[in-house]
Amino acid sequence: MKIELQHGLPIISLTLTHNNRTIILRNVLFDTGCAATVFDTDALAEIGIFIDFVNGRAKRMYGVGGTSEICYEQIIPELQIELFALNDFPIQLGSILEPYGFDGILGIDFMIQTKCKVDFHTMQVHFPQLY
Repeated sequence: MKIELQHGLPIISLTLTHNNRTIILRNVLFDTGCAATVFDTDALAEIGIFIDFVNGRAKRMYGVGGTSEICYEQIIPELQIELFALNDFPIQLGSILEPYGFDGILGIDFMIQTKCKVDFHTMQVHFPQLY
């Protein structure tokens, strides 16, 4: 996975698949300082993932400077991010494209689960279990 610096921020592209529907998100922040993976609500609607007001729960997402946005955390039973099939993976859905300019934020939860290694010299993310 290639990292590109845009305005000093690490940006990646991701392929997400859910229920045999696939979307490519080209503007995802690779954020080692974010505890949870967050996606823009409108982007994931294209593959049939919507806010689950019954089973999800409202949470506040805090950014630099202390401002917060409401998002909904919910468990997605079957989600594939790149080549990784994630069962019962928690994600947060919210409006992040308009205020922040991202399709999503890939958080440390995904990075730990996939055991990725980041090489900032080559600007690549490597996934050891794929080799």
